[in-house]
Amino acid sequence: MSVMYLRGGVPLEGELAVHGAKNSVLPILAACLLARGPVKLTNCPRLTDVTVALGILRRLGCQAWQEGSTIWVDPSGAAGSAISEDQMRSMRSSIIFLGPLLARTGEAHLTYPGGCELGPRPIDLHLAAIRAMGCEVTEDRGIHCQGRPRGGEVQLALPSVGATENAMLCAVGGTGTTTIVNAAREPEIGDLQSFLNGLGASVRGAGSSTITVEGGRPLSGGEFHIMGDRIVAATLLSAGAAAGGRVRLRGVDWRHLATVLSVFHQAGCRVESRLEYVELERDRWVPLRGAPTIRTAPYPGFPTDAQAPVMAALAASQGCTLFVETMFDSRYRHVPELIRMGADITTEGRVALVRGVERLHGARVEASDLRGGGALAAAALGAEGTTVLSGLHHIDRGYEGLEEMLQRLGANVERREA
Repeated sequence: MSVMYLRGGVPLEGELAVHGAKNSVLPILAACLLARGPVKLTNCPRLTDVTVALGILRRLGCQAWQEGSTIWVDPSGAAGSAISEDQMRSMRSSIIFLGPLLARTGEAHLTYPGGCELGPRPIDLHLAAIRAMGCEVTEDRGIHCQGRPRGGEVQLALPSVGATENAMLCAVGGTGTTTIVNAAREPEIGDLQSFLNGLGASVRGAGSSTITVEGGRPLSGGEFHIMGDRIVAATLLSAGAAAGGRVRLRGVDWRHLATVLSVFHQAGCRVESRLEYVELERDRWVPLRGAPTIRTAPYPGFPTDAQAPVMAALAASQGCTLFVETMFDSRYRHVPELIRMGADITTEGRVALVRGVERLHGARVEASDLRGGGALAAAALGAEGTTVLSGLHHIDRGYEGLEEMLQRLGANVERREA
């Protein structure tokens, strides 16, 4: 088992490029099932979730491998229609293979997905979208779908990112025109649209609440560059806000981080947003201020994935900050660990009140989910003393070499075998 040793009190200083987005590369890998030729993807992060996705593609008959930040997928041999229980349970977003698998083979057999335990993330919206496209869905010790998707109107009860992507992928491989209403607007959906259109699909509307897909177009192979990961960027900026210093990040669109940057500006940081980079600077001798109420919401609102890292930074501040988590039931699992480091945080249901303290202190803490792990690392860099962070398998799902990124920014961080 690996643990991370982080010594706080050292201001960060440096510049680095943010790696590719986990939430973009995973649906794009699933989309490769719809291609008729080889696909090359660049700027791909080396994450355990990506490894699982490549394993699923290989189990389905594709050739799929990664070298550095480049992935190659040849789907010409894909023939399977089932994903094993072990693979489904290894990755929460494995449900994204449902739509393209059904569109390619006319059937799909899956068990229920696993991943971080953030409370119920029902797949009812995914299944309703599949049914709206004329396919039969039964649930009997798993999910079993049959039929060829055809055009229609998919009305999403909530703007779910995964359900929007699944509907897009299913519709692209189907026939007729499909309209997805109340679609999620996250930037990663725009990346998926760009990838599909680059292969020959006709998808429009990503970034708005209505997406239109003209199905039945054969998709060729091609090459695509994955967008930068805005949540990794938010975590690194949180570390900079916690520790003080100056952090400049390239390879990410600052507009995708606008709500996060606004919070840090209100907390007293200097924020500079440019087309080429985003930069955060904080005088380590001037404490952060509490921020106005932070309420998570679907894009373009404050991202739920950034809630934990930003909370970690504001745990040591002057004043109070109220967090309201609207997306998931169990998104405060990092709070008890922050309290072990000296934070003063009270939670009730989906509300957390952070009463800023002068400084956190090092402690032995454990990550219980992906973004909570990033938050604890950020908090540790602003704390006094050394923090020992375990549960790194969660962090490795979404951050490629988090300790190396922090080291490049000047942090005193070391990963060791316990």
